[in-house]
Amino acid sequence: MPDPEARFAAFRAMDLSVTFVTKFNRTCLLQARETLVFPCLGRTEQDMQENGPQFVTVEDSMSMVHASRGRIKPVVDRLLSEPAIVAGLAKATLRDTAIPWDAMVADYDRIREKIAEVFPDFGDFNARVRRKHGFRLTVGPSNRVWNTSDGKAHFIVHADADGAGGNADAPMVLTTIRSHDQYNTTIYGDNDRYRGITGRRDVVFVNPDDLADAGLRHGDLIDVVTATGRILERQVAIAHAIARGSVAAYYPEANHLIALDDHDLESGTPSYKSVPVHLRAAVPG
Repeated sequence: MPDPEARFAAFRAMDLSVTFVTKFNRTCLLQARETLVFPCLGRTEQDMQENGPQFVTVEDSMSMVHASRGRIKPVVDRLLSEPAIVAGLAKATLRDTAIPWDAMVADYDRIREKIAEVFPDFGDFNARVRRKHGFRLTVGPSNRVWNTSDGKAHFIVHADADGAGGNADAPMVLTTIRSHDQYNTTIYGDNDRYRGITGRRDVVFVNPDDLADAGLRHGDLIDVVTATGRILERQVAIAHAIARGSVAAYYPEANHLIALDDHDLESGTPSYKSVPVHLRAAVPG
């Protein structure tokens, strides 16, 4: 999340925070006035419900939807699955609803039937997900299908945001990225096979010519400074085949460079991919 310190302060001002997790993570450290942290079944654990063992479905990075069955015996019998938790909250909150929450928890196929009624791409969900490797969701561009008025791909030329790339105080544009050993904000290791980095994440990727122009070299300790004065301190400069004028750093480590109000006005998306910055030799100390 952008501007973590501001977010942390907001968490501490909340009356109640409730978190369900399969294992402890940093979110568990965000304390409200009252904080509850509950365990739940993970996908690797057996999920036994009224109608027998259940499986959930997941979508991978290639848009493939497949079944995920847990095989490990849960550490305790009292652990609830995520569908059971959601259904329990719904029953307690929506007391007059006609939705058969208990029946859905008893057999997850009933949940998938409802999904298929809402999303055409999931038609015949239960049969297709039981095939070997599951099924692939429709991704128009990968099939060269463009849902536009003329059937062609449309490209938008975007002007530099906030003067990035042309501002003397912030002539470069920073994007936040993730490593190979990372899924969303969960970091499983400090290696990045994508970019040849091993054992660390305190790095900034810079075009070699941009490093030279700034009087810096590969391996130097540098600070990344935004146009508004936010600083990512003492990072290792890595000469990398990245476009001139662009730099990249890992998230969530670089997220504090993005202010809460620095976002797209229409979508609300924070400017993770377009932060005006300049580079300098790290301030000693």
